[in-house]
Amino acid sequence: MEFGQFGGAYLPPYLLTAIKEVEDAYNKFKDDPAFIEEFKDLLNTYAGRPSNLYFAKRLTECLGGAKVYLKREDLNHTGSHKINNVIGQALLAKRMGKKKLIAETGAGQHGVATATVAALLGLECEIHMGAVDVEKQALNVYKMQLLGATVVSVQEGLRTLKEAVDSALIKWSTEHESMFYLIGSAVGPHPYPMMVRDFQKVIGIEIKEQILKLENRLPDYVIACVGGGSNAIGAFFDFIPDPTVKLIGVEALGKGLDTNLHAATMTLGQTGVIHGMKTKVLLDDKGEISPVYSISAGLDYPGVGPEHAYLDEIKRVTYFGATDEEAVQAFEYLTLIEGIIPAIESSHALAYAISLAKTLPKDQIIVVNLSGRGDKDVKHIARFRGFEIVD
Repeated sequence: MEFGQFGGAYLPPYLLTAIKEVEDAYNKFKDDPAFIEEFKDLLNTYAGRPSNLYFAKRLTECLGGAKVYLKREDLNHTGSHKINNVIGQALLAKRMGKKKLIAETGAGQHGVATATVAALLGLECEIHMGAVDVEKQALNVYKMQLLGATVVSVQEGLRTLKEAVDSALIKWSTEHESMFYLIGSAVGPHPYPMMVRDFQKVIGIEIKEQILKLENRLPDYVIACVGGGSNAIGAFFDFIPDPTVKLIGVEALGKGLDTNLHAATMTLGQTGVIHGMKTKVLLDDKGEISPVYSISAGLDYPGVGPEHAYLDEIKRVTYFGATDEEAVQAFEYLTLIEGIIPAIESSHALAYAISLAKTLPKDQIIVVNLSGRGDKDVKHIARFRGFEIVD
């Protein structure tokens, strides 16, 4: 499937058989009533859906502008939106007769969710993670190991998310007959961007139902952070046909656009190919994929989901950014004002929402997709602030 000029499956011959098998299986089961029923049942009974749409009353009062609602994906089992997609893909893997799941992870939330559902369904599990992210997210690494997963620390390149994807793809190509590659974001070759979106769109469907019940109208803004873009496309998709709802994605500006230490793909990216998809990519002067940086292990990716590139091109979604400092300030502020510790990824979306809400009249409504909880980030944020937490 292509989204305008973006998407597709740009793969070496040795991966074509594996990706065609996934595509055929998804086309076979995506509309199967038994598959849909099992997926929805596990979302409800295991993941804990629907997640709450919470009116952040104190935050709204302190900002003095628009009403701010938080879509509480942080309350899902395993602590983020990742569980939605993992349940769907793991059920597909079971129907394909696969015995093992392989996945990449940056912040570790996708890895934990994959290991969790592998344990639930009795599947083997192998998680590839950049060595830098292994250090940042040691707690999540231990959780994955407790759940029975093998965690592969990737030492090549910058040792972050891109290298984890590369490593997992190579391993999958050699064992695809028994192994299913469970991609964590709305990226990669077709059918993965479409498939991940389809499993994550429950977020936006619920937001629409909940806000209509609470406010008797649609929100004025839906805001979500964007790395690869799965939580954002999940929150946005059901609102795309609603022109009165402004959709805003917020990416990682790292140390700033005047440095090389950022992951501002939507702001500075060019059309290119990465990980089997044509999309927006950060490229250097030689046309090679640029190194990227963010305080957030889940946002330091040099590409973006192809549907996001398309939505940007047709101007249906507007993409902004937040720096490390802005995200950390939002992390600290929400914790202090509402007693909710957000993931540092989600804090990028919060940072933009906080600045926007102050400028809007009180009858406007903002929904922020709080894509994950911040337990995993506390030690790293403390270090950013100059404190060392000793276990």
